[in-house]
Amino acid sequence: MTKIEKLAVVRDTYVRYNAAERINHWIVVICSLLLMLSGLAFFHPSFFWLTALFGGGQMARALHPWIGVVLAVAFTFMGVRFFRQNIWTKEDTRWMKHIGDVINHNEDKIPEAGRFNAAQKIVFYVMFWSVISLLLSGLALWHHYFGDMVPIDLQRFAGLVHAVMAAAMIITMIVHVYAAIWNSGSIRAMTRGPVTGGWLWKHHRKYLREEVSGRK
Repeated sequence: MTKIEKLAVVRDTYVRYNAAERINHWIVVICSLLLMLSGLAFFHPSFFWLTALFGGGQMARALHPWIGVVLAVAFTFMGVRFFRQNIWTKEDTRWMKHIGDVINHNEDKIPEAGRFNAAQKIVFYVMFWSVISLLLSGLALWHHYFGDMVPIDLQRFAGLVHAVMAAAMIITMIVHVYAAIWNSGSIRAMTRGPVTGGWLWKHHRKYLREEVSGRK
């Protein structure tokens, strides 16, 4: 635990994400952003200018699959760490039924949420299946190593899967970023770690109860 995290406990604030979790998250974010930019460059000629960010088309094509491997490894660690806390429950279904109250900030009408609410769990599931699908289809399309091993029909199908799941992942990322900005305090939690008890009471009341119980 860092000095900031220890100080947070003393001042009645709570460490929402520790240093390892934050580093893991930002590795996933950076890799996802790089893959999105390079992937769009390959998807349509109008985006090819994005390859200049990677040193040209050949360099972008060489780096893209390796960045994908790094993303898959980083997200595996994240998935293992957060899997149990993202298991869907009846409370999550009830929470989704109150999505209108969430948008309108009617916190008193929203069911209590654990460490991750239903919307965050949906993001986790989309990312989980997107990363798996993109990794497998990407390996099938990685001609330098696997081109001779994969039949052309399977490569074409892999290309379709890769494009569809990449689109789903990009849309999810955009929604996730917008929600983090809209929900004041979320970005601070992922950059610094601590949040106040009041913030948890407002957004993750069930998790706050668990944290308070753990401290006692």
